[in-house]
Amino acid sequence: MVLALIDPQGKRLGPGSHVHIEQVRHKFLFGANLFRFADIDDPRAEAQYRERFADLMNYATAPFYWRAYEPVQGQPEYQKTEKLIEWCRSHGIEIKGHPLAWNLRDPDWLPADSDTVQRLMLERVSAIVRRFSGSIHYWDAFNELTAYDRSSMREDAPKQTAVIDRMGQVTYAKAVLREAREGNPQTALIVNDYLTGPRFRDLLAKVTDGSGHPAYDVIGIQSHQHTEVWSPEKIWSICDSFASFGKPIHFTETTILSGPLQGFDGPPAAGWSTTPEGERQQAEQVVLYYKILFSNPAVAAITWWDLADLHAWKNAPAGLLRNDMSPKPAYTALKDLIKNQWWTRAEEVADASGDVRLRGFYGSYQLTAQSGGRHLRGEFTFDSESAKAIEVHLQ
Repeated sequence: MVLALIDPQGKRLGPGSHVHIEQVRHKFLFGANLFRFADIDDPRAEAQYRERFADLMNYATAPFYWRAYEPVQGQPEYQKTEKLIEWCRSHGIEIKGHPLAWNLRDPDWLPADSDTVQRLMLERVSAIVRRFSGSIHYWDAFNELTAYDRSSMREDAPKQTAVIDRMGQVTYAKAVLREAREGNPQTALIVNDYLTGPRFRDLLAKVTDGSGHPAYDVIGIQSHQHTEVWSPEKIWSICDSFASFGKPIHFTETTILSGPLQGFDGPPAAGWSTTPEGERQQAEQVVLYYKILFSNPAVAAITWWDLADLHAWKNAPAGLLRNDMSPKPAYTALKDLIKNQWWTRAEEVADASGDVRLRGFYGSYQLTAQSGGRHLRGEFTFDSESAKAIEVHLQ
């Protein structure tokens, strides 16, 4: 990039001026779910959980599971979400809501009438997006629709599943996306799934708008690696497979264990916990996984699932933190990548034109310059759409 430095009088900065450049935020979204926010009994552990989240992540997934979020009809837990939003805003953390629609479990109060259930499902989508339109800019619009009719869904969410049966997957998907757009036309809508084969690609190809373009904004790929660690070849192949849709890819739910591998079915094995050898392997695997995805031009976000072992999904040793919130080697290694190896800091001298030439990672920057006894400051953003020369106006 070329930085054209403009002083307070509107003139180019003098040649030979000393400039310090510091990245303050990545454009790439490094995240985790924030499900334990205000949900840890030990205040010290809660504080450490928040501190270590904010120290590493710039992206948080907030929960919106219908049954848990609205246990009483008409009384969704908006206040809890607003507290999470306030905390994220104070730490410069972007938020994604998860999910707007998923037939995971029916709320107890859902009526038997299928027409009413359909109306309530879609009204919830637009109402939530509209409510948080100024604060939450990403949404998992619908979740795991390719396998909406598996037996657990029919057993735990028969009323919502029946609605999808009646509407059909594609019609249902388009309706959810349409309602979300009405709630906030500017929001980024993600189609999230754990299947990475033809069934998901076929669904994506069919979920289009009136002009035949994709009705969604982002493709979400889950990568829970409880049973096997994905090879570099598999990771890159999945990226290539979905990049052809022309939409950014988010790896939305990433799990690499620091303990024994175990299948998804059935209860967790007794004593399923992190081990020293497992933590060493996890750190190596995490570094490789993130390097591959960060280097792929189609990928724009990675979300870890969960940050800590405490109450992690399936009670697995899946966290980057242990139960007591102490960092595992994977946390330390990932922090070194994100905040050191992939973080731009530079000391430069303006050339004869008053410009500075720099290589850096996409993101937000602060700049300070010393020129003619003056101490000047400025800010700029660098991304793939930046002009060839970025004007930085100093004050």
